[in-house]
Amino acid sequence: MKSIYKQIYKQIKKYNNIVIARHIGPDPDALGSQLALREIIKNKFPKKNVYAIGNPASRFKYLGTLDKIEEVPSNSLLIVLDTPDIKRIDGVDLKDYNYIIKIDHHPIVDNYANINCVDDNASSTCQIILDMIFWLKLPLTEDISKNIYTGIVSDTDRFLHDYTSLKTFDLVTKLINKTNLNFTNVYEPLYIRPLAEIKFQGYVYQNLQITDNGVAYIKITEDLMKEFGVDSASAGNMINNLKFVDEILVWVFFSEDKKSNLIRANIRSRGPYINELASRFGGGGHKYASGARLTSWSQADSLVEELDKLIVN
Repeated sequence: MKSIYKQIYKQIKKYNNIVIARHIGPDPDALGSQLALREIIKNKFPKKNVYAIGNPASRFKYLGTLDKIEEVPSNSLLIVLDTPDIKRIDGVDLKDYNYIIKIDHHPIVDNYANINCVDDNASSTCQIILDMIFWLKLPLTEDISKNIYTGIVSDTDRFLHDYTSLKTFDLVTKLINKTNLNFTNVYEPLYIRPLAEIKFQGYVYQNLQITDNGVAYIKITEDLMKEFGVDSASAGNMINNLKFVDEILVWVFFSEDKKSNLIRANIRSRGPYINELASRFGGGGHKYASGARLTSWSQADSLVEELDKLIVN
């Protein structure tokens, strides 16, 4: 990776206009890495124009503000974070950019960049950014440290997931030692929940359907979300809580999005690999944590059936 970091730094030095993008429906890893990288570049090169773009996520607005650009400046560099496939990049047209860099920790789906900095053994994109910071000896501020730590903690679910490695702990320890980060202050804004979401969580657990082979699923309509006063991100906030239920091997939450004419599927597993199946349903991701974008409830039923077969096989 060190040679790739050197190539990335060379391109950052070359371009005066830099746009940083990430996937639609951003999580703390996508936003944390995006906002951190913007500040890293601005601190090192104050005269450069650096923009972090995409639709905001109100749930994580405390991480920082995003930029809006009416028109992409000529001769611009695009850096895409945490996004393996072109269709999920938020708010950019690749044709508008002279050069593209991809930094990601998901298995490769689309090769759309001039430089592919991809490590699917890394716990998060924030981990890759942190490794790059230390190798290139770039400056770290309190805000940069908080955003990177938040992204790593979120994507590893507080270091529970199996792609948390010794390198993850080494980098986080180095980050804390170097910046004196008060990491306990990171947890409250990340995990605090409104009462409406807790009540919604109770409904979800009471109404889970479970197949004989151990696939748990629930269909969450927009009407149901309105009834409980929650948004579509709420299901994502509780998806990992079923990891330690004995009778469940795979679980999937379907969330309706009428505005986009989509049904979003969040899929988790502690048994079979699910990312290849997710890719057949317009999604993808990690072996044990993936997502998909469906167009009908019948397609959701098909996904449950295929997950069921996956367990049997």
